Amino acid sequence: MSRTSRRAALLAVPAALLLALVPGTASAYPNPGTVSGSTVVHDPSMVRTSGGRYLLYATGGGLAYRTSTDRTAFTAGADAFATKPAWWSSYNTEAWAPDISYHGGKYLMYYAVSKFGYNTSAIGLAASTTGLPGSWSDYGVVYTSTTSSDYNAIDPNLFVDDDGKWWLSFGSWWTGIKMIRVDPATGKQYAGDTTRYSLASRPTGTKAVEAPFVVKRNGYYYLFASYDTCCAGTGSTYKVKVGRATSVTGPYYDKNGVALMNNGGTPVLESHGSVIGPGGQSVMKDVDGDLIVYHYYDGNDNGTPKLGINLLNWSSGWPVAY
Repeated sequence: MSRTSRRAALLAVPAALLLALVPGTASAYPNPGTVSGSTVVHDPSMVRTSGGRYLLYATGGGLAYRTSTDRTAFTAGADAFATKPAWWSSYNTEAWAPDISYHGGKYLMYYAVSKFGYNTSAIGLAASTTGLPGSWSDYGVVYTSTTSSDYNAIDPNLFVDDDGKWWLSFGSWWTGIKMIRVDPATGKQYAGDTTRYSLASRPTGTKAVEAPFVVKRNGYYYLFASYDTCCAGTGSTYKVKVGRATSVTGPYYDKNGVALMNNGGTPVLESHGSVIGPGGQSVMKDVDGDLIVYHYYDGNDNGTPKLGINLLNWSSGWPVAY
């Protein structure tokens, strides 16, 4: 069945039944859509150009690149940066978790530079008129954290609101997901509002919440995040959860009314079958609907991280992957 016909079929399902389809057991989660070629990725972020080409960047090296013309067959190219910016060496030798978007006639890419398990971290910003490898100009450091911080400045995501205000969410473990306002003129923190807002946290038990991604649909702001442990192959417990709010800075609540600042989150994707630890997600609007783009660890391939893509249906008021 084509993507278009699958989407049409699901949209024809009554809203009451869609509510029942919100995942509650592993069998309710869809398998990733079919992809082929160079699909070994981690923390993917993807856009579609005006010409219909998909540009995907992911964790690793100078930010790993993949491209596709049909959203199915992906090929690899050179890293975003042929020469890594010199300032990275203060944090790490490779970059993580890029966030690519298109605003003001250019592609923007926020990314993180850090070491696994540490919060001496920095978020950087680059821009390009084409979005292609080798074309990126680095704008340097946007935001940092240190060992004395109660947050971790990684996993950035830019959200541009209907009123023209720019917001950057980020965070991993420690006290959870944060947000700052960004100046559209510079891509860096807005001088008129230097508040660091808190969006999601796990004050009891594990601190494992990271990789925020914010979208606005039908009057609500939705915060997607990855929960639990990544990067352990088939031992990963990563999963994607979501909450929503009427203000971009929160408070966010899950479907049961539990605050995301208090361990809340409605499941969107969890481990099922050979699809282990889905997470590191981003959301993009495509011609046939919204996509959730993520990585998972392939239980049939020794836990190799693979690209996952599914459509999202919003008719129940909550995102349902299919």
